[in-house]
Amino acid sequence: MTTLALDIDDLVKEYGTTRAVDHVTLTLAPGEVLGFLGPNGAGKSTTLRLALGLLRPTSGSVRVLGHPAGSPSARARVAYVPGDVALWPQLTGADTLTLLASLHGSGDAAYTRELVDRFELDTRKRMRAYSKGNRQKVALIAAFSTRAEVLLLDEPTSGLDPLMERVFRECVVEARARGQAVLLSSHMLSEVEHLCSRVAMIRSGQLFTVADVAELRSRVGVEFDVTGDVGDLRAVEGVIHVEPLPDGVRVTVSGPPRAFFAALAASGVTAVHGRESSLEEIFLRFYDESAAT
Repeated sequence: MTTLALDIDDLVKEYGTTRAVDHVTLTLAPGEVLGFLGPNGAGKSTTLRLALGLLRPTSGSVRVLGHPAGSPSARARVAYVPGDVALWPQLTGADTLTLLASLHGSGDAAYTRELVDRFELDTRKRMRAYSKGNRQKVALIAAFSTRAEVLLLDEPTSGLDPLMERVFRECVVEARARGQAVLLSSHMLSEVEHLCSRVAMIRSGQLFTVADVAELRSRVGVEFDVTGDVGDLRAVEGVIHVEPLPDGVRVTVSGPPRAFFAALAASGVTAVHGRESSLEEIFLRFYDESAAT
């Protein structure tokens, strides 16, 4: 059996009377990129810091490739990128990358040079002269160049321009192909949609959904804008919502749409346009449902 890259079991973290992480259980396999979604204050960053061993859990456990989080064996296998990078202001970018590689204990110098070129980072400047985006580049280059088996990324593209976001996505895809595991916490749902086949959604410290993106799409359904006289589709198998439009209806269908298309074939339809839900729409739908329960 393959050892899990990250094994979070019934994790709880309390600050006085506030429970920031509430019985979270989550796994990450080698070679998997898992999206970790939730609003500010939901518990994402706290969970990642517990996985790093920077915080001590109130109860529960986190293991990294079978080793307790925070142990020397676990730390040697993890690289981390925070959403707000604060590094030594007097050091140059090159000095900072050298120091970070030394602190981690591993680094690929040739790959570091390649990443510096790809992220278009001027490493001669001092950290205090860097913009937020350039500080983020330093953290990303340092993390990827370790080739760590587990990458914990907390809002990693904060401050990056669209071209650099694309470079970041390419690096994640390459890491996945090498068998590295990535836990990606992000507010950019388009980024998660491009990179992740599975997502975990957290609200008020509690996971309310962990599922494949494809499965979530099937549960939310596919929208069809139908033009023409189609009659009453509400009783058709798989139809979960019908909304009138000026020249027809908007229909949401869950599961295989065979019965829906059969009903259209027997009607006066003149045009049909289908559209899958975006990850943003899926997240908002499930988030609202979790808030109502």
